Amino acid sequence: MTQTVWMPDEAANLPDPAATTPSPPAELLVVGWFDERPGYAARRAGGASSWLLTWTLAGAGRIRQGGAEVLARPGDLVVLGAEVDHEYGVAPDADRWTFWWVHFQPRTSWHGWLRPVEVGDRVFVVRSVPAAVHGRIDAAFERMHADARWSGVGAPPPPSALPAVPAMAVPTAARELATGRVEEILLLATAAGATGEPGDPGDARVRRAEAILAADPGSPHTVRSLAREVALSPSRFAHLFAEETGRTPMQALRDVRLRHAATLLEATNLAVGQVATACGFVSAFHFSRVFRARFGTSPRAFRAELHSPERL
Repeated sequence: MTQTVWMPDEAANLPDPAATTPSPPAELLVVGWFDERPGYAARRAGGASSWLLTWTLAGAGRIRQGGAEVLARPGDLVVLGAEVDHEYGVAPDADRWTFWWVHFQPRTSWHGWLRPVEVGDRVFVVRSVPAAVHGRIDAAFERMHADARWSGVGAPPPPSALPAVPAMAVPTAARELATGRVEEILLLATAAGATGEPGDPGDARVRRAEAILAADPGSPHTVRSLAREVALSPSRFAHLFAEETGRTPMQALRDVRLRHAATLLEATNLAVGQVATACGFVSAFHFSRVFRARFGTSPRAFRAELHSPERL
């Protein structure tokens, strides 16, 4: 079978700034590391068919999508949703832009992590990701680049210290493994970056409760048990949580469980009843009812659609 291979365009020194830079086909995961100087620029008038994530290591990049514009500095993670006009390049007055990038298709469960950091026009920004997780994120990108080169036979290759050439995850096994690294990066950045406003102890306690829910959605959490974890009375905790997030703790728990369920349906072969149990729902019937209310389809139909030949 003939296979179409996308050759990444580094977009440096484009003769026409208005030219459209090619993007990889939607079904490919492509990851690379660039160290660019002033003059580097790329534009896609209709956006890309895939999502794009950048992780800035040094210098600064200017990124615009639709009406939203971002200056990406070291420790900033920026995600661009698909099919919106965008352009990016070395920021004005910056001497370089060193960054990891990856074109990918998001899993359904990731939208909940990204929604709180949207700045407009499907642009998602996590500013100043805490330094404590930088090493883990850097390692995940290095591992992703290696995983994308895996043939599916034997063990994946070891990471390259400075990967000069972008890697494309063509086999299904390599694509799924590399997608798992994207998930790790998004989770690390969004969870570690959700610290609230400095000096606001209420906000910090709410974020702590949200982290507890996300880490173990299947446990029998209650308002009382969560309040105990953050050293508040149940009534004070419930009021503060609703004030900060616009929803009750139990609504937040249901949302976390549904996102976790969507991930399990997509990434595992667990039966619907097993997914319901793993996510803390009292029965498969109750799980199916609330899942349909959220996603507009049954868990079985949701999984079948994700695994249909048209999406592979």
